[in-house]
Amino acid sequence: MRAAIYRSFGGPVSIEEIDDPPCPPHGVIVAVGSTGLCRSDWHGWQGHDPDIPLPNVPGHELAGTVVEVGPDVRNWAVGARVTVPFVCACGECAACARGDQQVCERQTQPGFTHHGSFAERVALDHADVNLVAVPDAVDLDTAASLGCRFATAYRAVVQVADVRAGQRVAVHGCGGVGLSAVMIAAARGAHVVAVDPSERSRARAVELGAAQTCSDADGVTEMDVSIDAFGAPTTMRASLGCLRPRGRHVQVGLLGADDTPPVPMGAVIARELQILGSHGMAAHTYPAMLAEIADGTLRPQDLVRETIGLDEAPARLMALGEPSAGVGGVTVVRVAAIIGS
Repeated sequence: MRAAIYRSFGGPVSIEEIDDPPCPPHGVIVAVGSTGLCRSDWHGWQGHDPDIPLPNVPGHELAGTVVEVGPDVRNWAVGARVTVPFVCACGECAACARGDQQVCERQTQPGFTHHGSFAERVALDHADVNLVAVPDAVDLDTAASLGCRFATAYRAVVQVADVRAGQRVAVHGCGGVGLSAVMIAAARGAHVVAVDPSERSRARAVELGAAQTCSDADGVTEMDVSIDAFGAPTTMRASLGCLRPRGRHVQVGLLGADDTPPVPMGAVIARELQILGSHGMAAHTYPAMLAEIADGTLRPQDLVRETIGLDEAPARLMALGEPSAGVGGVTVVRVAAIIGS
């Protein structure tokens, strides 16, 4: 199969012919239709997760069609249109038993623990736990964005922060995750303040429901909830700094190499701030999100700003560290000509 692959951290990413992945006994092989171009894959390529085995095929946001099924799979068949959370859970550990598959103790992640979806085919583990059927009304470009950025934002806003109508919500960083969070929080009736240095991203945030925008967090105060969707020590501290007493900070953006930044713990204690992490979303909680997509409450398709081909993916992946990368929404890589229903 054709795939984008790198053999050293920070090294060249190229399109090559490599072996098809073997099908796990408990998993499936998916012919990739679309896959998202995500900053998390850039972090992986940079070596911020040194446990990634090399050589590696990036890609963890995907949608496509099942083309092979392992002998231990009970609920899926060839031909199913599917997506999957970027955390593939084992279904058997203590976290999974609690329903917290997004923090599975034995999780696998395409593009990180094994070859990912910047390829014509990808192997997915524990299919009966992790696969999510893509409704006929949802195209594969949109479905690909659900596996990481949109679902991650949905869990952060709805399941972790418990955002409600009338609350004040700040979103720091308006790339794919941040714009998704803006849309989801606004759909819940929150007053959303979008913080991003890019004028283009701020304009998109307004289109998606933000009530206010600003280029930095100066003057942003008394927030009930604040979400760092970018992932940097500066945005993390700005998020904590804009909260009202007993406000909730949700860290979604990865911090990259600087993942142990100083935290103003004195203010956290004195103001009884809550610091919450949010990491993906379990497959069994997708139905509520899909129902809101089906009835038009949420429109993740509005976040897809452009589509590119697999041949363009290596250069675009390597450029994700540039300041303008991610401005305005989600870029989707169309891998195979099976887009649509």
